[in-house]
Amino acid sequence: MVDLTKKQYPAGCRVELHRMEDPWSPVPAGTKGTVVCVDDAGQLHMQWDNGRTLALVPGADSFSRIDAPAKKRERSGDAR
Repeated sequence: MVDLTKKQYPAGCRVELHRMEDPWSPVPAGTKGTVVCVDDAGQLHMQWDNGRTLALVPGADSFSRIDAPAKKRERSGDAR
């Protein structure tokens, strides 16, 4: 699963956040950012356009890749 996440979200790709499950200090919905790396736990370490660096957790947070062609756009976390 981690290898698939690394292929879907390589360093440098852009994502848009739809919802973050961080109860203390979430990044606001609609914020865009750049993937820095995907760690061995599958979390996407981000550089958000608003200056934040909080990681995304696939399966908990909802986000989509926005630099992929329209037909192949990836979306994660919509199961909730």
